[in-house]
Amino acid sequence: MRVAYLSLGTNVGDRKAHLEGAIATLAEGEPYRLSHVYETEPVGGVPQDNFWNLVMELTTGASGDELLERALRAEERAGRTREVRWGPRTLDVDVLFVGDEVRDDPELTLPHPRLFERSFVLCPLKELAPQLVSEEQLASATGDVVELGTLQSLR
Repeated sequence: MRVAYLSLGTNVGDRKAHLEGAIATLAEGEPYRLSHVYETEPVGGVPQDNFWNLVMELTTGASGDELLERALRAEERAGRTREVRWGPRTLDVDVLFVGDEVRDDPELTLPHPRLFERSFVLCPLKELAPQLVSEEQLASATGDVVELGTLQSLR
């Protein structure tokens, strides 16, 4: 068993339901913890609504490839379409870390190559794993984030 971190985001439709559905698909009965939910500005310049983002810490026996498969399955179940790069989406799941696995494949790069650029990933990740995110990394990341509360507390 090892600890993996996944970033979840949504800005289309019932954001709470998309996140809850994704968590169930990603966990597959394994123990997990969730960060608070953060409202964040979209990245990439495409006009769209703000996102709800959180990070999931998963204690798992799954490989990086298996977690990527779960992520794609969760996105599909949420009705994710890939029409516009950086565009609005019902669900976006990124595999950030899987234990100490390091790889750079066309399908999956670990750790995630852009995680330290993005406040919407670093703020919730630091909440769950402060040893993985320095204050300097957090300060240099881009994007405004606002903590909304726990997923259970949101409507």
